[in-house]
Parts: sequence; structure tokens; C-alpha cells
Amino acid sequence: MAPKRRAKSSTKAGGKKVKEEPEAPPKDKFTSAKEALKATVPQVKGARNPDSFCHLSNAEIHEDYDCMLNQTNIGNNNNKFYVIQVLVSGGKYYCWTRWGRVGESGQNNLAGPSTVDAAIKNFEKKFKDKTKNNWSDRENFVSHSGKYTLIEVDGDQDAEVKVDTVDGGDVKVKTEQHVLPCTLDEATQRLIRFIFNNDMFKEAMTSMNLDIKKMPLGKLSKQQIAKGFEALEQIEAAIKKGERNKLEELTSKFFTIIPHNFGRNRPPIISDDSVLQGKKEMLLVLADIEIAQSLKAESEKAKEEMKDTVPHPFDQNYQSLKCKLSLMDKKSKEFKIIEKYLNATGRKGLTLVDVWEVDRDTEAERFRENDALANRKLLWHGTNVAVVAAILKSGLRIMPHSGGRVGRGVYFASENIKSAGYVCPSNNIGIMFLNEVALGKEYTITQDDSSLRKAPAGYDSVVARGSQEPGFSTYNQKSFLISLFTNVLCELRTFKVACCGRAIGRYVRMCGGVVRGRQQFVKMNRQW
Repeated sequence: MAPKRRAKSSTKAGGKKVKEEPEAPPKDKFTSAKEALKATVPQVKGARNPDSFCHLSNAEIHEDYDCMLNQTNIGNNNNKFYVIQVLVSGGKYYCWTRWGRVGESGQNNLAGPSTVDAAIKNFEKKFKDKTKNNWSDRENFVSHSGKYTLIEVDGDQDAEVKVDTVDGGDVKVKTEQHVLPCTLDEATQRLIRFIFNNDMFKEAMTSMNLDIKKMPLGKLSKQQIAKGFEALEQIEAAIKKGERNKLEELTSKFFTIIPHNFGRNRPPIISDDSVLQGKKEMLLVLADIEIAQSLKAESEKAKEEMKDTVPHPFDQNYQSLKCKLSLMDKKSKEFKIIEKYLNATGRKGLTLVDVWEVDRDTEAERFRENDALANRKLLWHGTNVAVVAAILKSGLRIMPHSGGRVGRGVYFASENIKSAGYVCPSNNIGIMFLNEVALGKEYTITQDDSSLRKAPAGYDSVVARGSQEPGFSTYNQKSFLISLFTNVLCELRTFKVACCGRAIGRYVRMCGGVVRGRQQFVKMNRQW
């Protein structure tokens, strides 16, 4: 048995040795996202509208008497919501309630007209009956078994921002403002419209069974998403400890916090690591969608503060990414080489639409810390189209147990067909990143090891070697793109050595600053 590694020690004044704490591993994206969400200062809640199923004419919400409740109980096959509102119309007051199974319109009741005090009393009684909490103390809300939980939203749960349209782009402007022409080329305009498109975000959320009525775009509070992260951590702890008797209750809690639409089917119990990781990925996508919505909100706020002229909405959203996107000429040698790389290693039916070179603010400086690492390759990374804006804004981040083979890290593949499996497209358009990755000294594994948190001492990256991969030429810093791709083989090399039992390998970097912002940003079309 190999001896255990000891922590390094140092010598204090006086000759006494003290034990140094081991270096903490970098935080994965799940942990970082949860902490960032919890640290967010609660926003002042936006204006709320009456429930869309209430047809009381000219009604408005009275003060802040409005709530969305949710309850999931897997054992009883419950997955239900409850809406309570105090409405005022024509000087008369009402208490509106609507309830039912998530995904359905349910039943409703309009109590009134009455005095304002009577309507508020009715509201507060229903809230107490359904949650076992007092409305006046909702800031300290405590969830109780068998009761509903308060869902925190910032603004109208059915809100869709009504905007004017300028050159096919949504933009909210004052009547006296003049919208400037867009400065972006047509391909980049289409890209910006695509990665900030609300219908695309909704499609992504619906595909994950998320209920977009209870979690509207840009309205679900970041604190609510953070609670979802914490609920998954409790489920993960129970799975690791083998406490299967707790999983039904904990899963019910998670689906109560993050409403899902399962129709009439019984909500499934999150009972193993693969399902858990899927829900982690889902929450990360949801958090990244909220980032994109926040960028749009910042753009809208900036425009409102302008007087005479405002930038085109595409320019405004582009600037919010804080990175430079340079469209590659389709006749250029670089584009042809990337197309060759795609065709050589990708699945049939893929069409390369456009390629952008990405230069993210400050990332080149971080990448220079790894200038000494000579082993660099351009590797593929597939992703969900809903998170592209967040990646362009913040870069790729370490994922928890990504892919499950090599532990947590930033995962890449030398063959497009592998990374394409992680692409979640919209309208048959998918997006991938072709990254300059500083691999340094590679540590090759021949069997899966999901427990890895960093490369072993003396190594910079981990490679789960497959039985084949494309050939790579030597890295040349002066002409990186051309030199790396000049000798990409149209046929794949086959290795007659021990491998991970799969044809295609994975490359994993487990620390930051190793993926250069000067990556190639690839837009593809196919029948996914």
C-alpha cells in the first residue's frame, strides 16, 4: 500500500515546525453558483399583475397581497399550486384564489366584493391555512410537512415584457427616443438574437419539465434558485449515506421549491447519482438563464436612462457580454480547416454555419499564467444553447462530476461527435466551443475514476484515453490556429494500448485559467 501523502510543513521563528493546510481544490460551478445566488442582494419586487385566469375587469393587486404557493408530495402523488391575491376593481375589494395540479389551470374562486379589511383578512387566513405561516412574518418563512411552500418571484408570475420591434429585435424605448442602427454584421446579429431569445429559453426550461408559469423568465428570485441548490445537496448527502428512507421526502421538498410539470404522472424520486447530476445540470442551466435575463434587464435599464438616442438592442446585448466576437470569413483557410476537423470527427448531417473567434475581457491575462505549458490543443466542448450567453460572459467553469468519468473539471473532447452529444439545440441550431486548452503534462487513465478532484502531483491534466483520436501537429505559438490544424487527419488514429473501454477519449482540466478566451465559437445546423 502506498504511503499517505503528508501535508507540507514550514518553520516558524524559533525553529518550531507548523503544519500547513493543504491547498483547497477550486470550487466547482455548482458550489460557485449556489454561493453567488445566496450572496445576491434581494431586489425590490417589480409590479405584479392579477392572475391571468381572473377576468375581473380593470383589476389591480392591492399593495403586496399576492403569493404563489407550491406543494409536492410524492407519496400521495401531489404536485399542486395555490394562488392567493387581494384585488381591487372599481373601488371594491376581492380575494382571488386558484388551485390545482402543476401544469393545469385548476379551479378558482373570487370572494367579494367586500371591504379592504375583509379581503385582507380572507387572504391572510388562507395563507396561514395553506402554509402554517403568518403573512406578516413571511420574510422568515418556514416550510412545514404537508403544507404549501412560498415561491419567491420578482414581479408578475405571468409577465411578458411588451416591447416594440426594431429590425426584428425586441427593444423597450421611450416614444421620444431614437434607436440607432445596428453596428453588427448580419451573422452576429442573428447570433445575438438567438442566444437572448425568450422562446429559446422557454423551450429549454420546458424540455427539463420546469413549469415556466411558476418560474417565469427573469422573475424567479435568485434566492429561490439557491434554495433548490441546497435541497439537492441534502439529497446528495442522503444518497451517499445510504439513507434511502429520506429520499422521498427530500425529493418532494426539491420539487416544491423548483416547480416541475409532470402532468398526471407521479413525480419521480431522485434516488441515484445519475438522476441527481441531471438535476444539478438543470439548476445550473436555470441559473445561467437567469444570468442572461439579468444582462437583458441591465441593458433595458441603461436604455431607460438615456435621453435622445439609444443603441440598437442587439448592440446593447452584445456589449453586455463584455467580449469581442469576430466572425470568421467562410473563404478563409482557418474556416476550411475547422470545417475539415468537424467533418472528420463529427456525426453525419452537421453543417457548419458560422464561426466566431472569441476574445473575452481579461481572460488573455489569466491564460498567460500557463504560458509555460507547451502541450496545447484545440478541443471541442458541447453545451446547451440556453447557457451560451452566460459562458460568453463568464467563461467555462468547473462542473461537478461532468460526464461522470473523470470527476469534476472542465471537459473537452478531440472528436466532435463526443461533444455534440452534450449539445442541446433550439430549432435545429446547435452551438459548440472549440477551445485552446493548455493541457501541459497529461495523466492518462485507463478506467473511469469519478473521485478525481485534481490532476496527480507532477501532472496538469487528466486524459481518459479512448481507442482512437485525430492526429495533432506541434503547437506553434506564432501561428497557433494554422499550425495546429494543418495536419489534422481525415482518418482517425487507432491506439493499440489500454484505454477506457470507449472509442472516444475525454480531456479534463481541473483548475481555472487554462482555457483561452480566444476560442472558436461554432454554430451548426442539423436534424438533431
